[in-house]
Amino acid sequence: TPVEGYFKRIREICNQYDVLLILDEVMCGMGRTGSLFACDDEGVIPDIITIAKGLGAGYQPIAAMLCQNFIYKAIAKGTGFFQHGHTYLGHPVACAGSLAVLNKLINENYPEQVKKKGEILQKKLELIIGQHEFVGDIRGRGLFRGIEIVKDRNTKNPFQKNLNIAGKIKKEALDMGLICYPMQGTVDGIIGDHILIAPPFIINDLEIDELCEKLKKTIDNVCYQN
Repeated sequence: TPVEGYFKRIREICNQYDVLLILDEVMCGMGRTGSLFACDDEGVIPDIITIAKGLGAGYQPIAAMLCQNFIYKAIAKGTGFFQHGHTYLGHPVACAGSLAVLNKLINENYPEQVKKKGEILQKKLELIIGQHEFVGDIRGRGLFRGIEIVKDRNTKNPFQKNLNIAGKIKKEALDMGLICYPMQGTVDGIIGDHILIAPPFIINDLEIDELCEKLKKTIDNVCYQN
């Protein structure tokens, strides 16, 4: 989660130097953070947004690029042709699937549901692992949360890269039936471990409890051994 005002300042700088603001919402878009686009909560309108993943809800692979009207007009007044494509571009089945996903998201107000469930998830995470000696931070919005794993909670010193803590947590969690996304380089692009959790929009309160308990056991099993 960015510091308050961060993206607004980036928008100002882009405007000042006539630079396009492009936001990658492949992972965080389509309701994942509690709004249709993550940037909605930042009060920022980018010039280009990239979306994918949640756009097809896992049924079909599909991605899209959304742009401001002035960008579209520039292409239309020029060659009128966007020189980019691949074999399955505009696949009719994928497009039909994503249309169904969008109708579901909007008509049943899934982003608002995600926001409420995200608040429950955050409270439960803070309750169960918020003071854990190997958890440096819990951040995110909606049903998209990141947990920073550290060697020392007080100093925020990370584990050594070669220990591959995030990777071990992924494997241990999977053995317990929990899928999480491991990443390294939190501190400087090389060292620093964190994991992402992005449960389905239909997760219920009992499943949130189960997720958090399994995550705690996973962190215990991996970190106390390293």
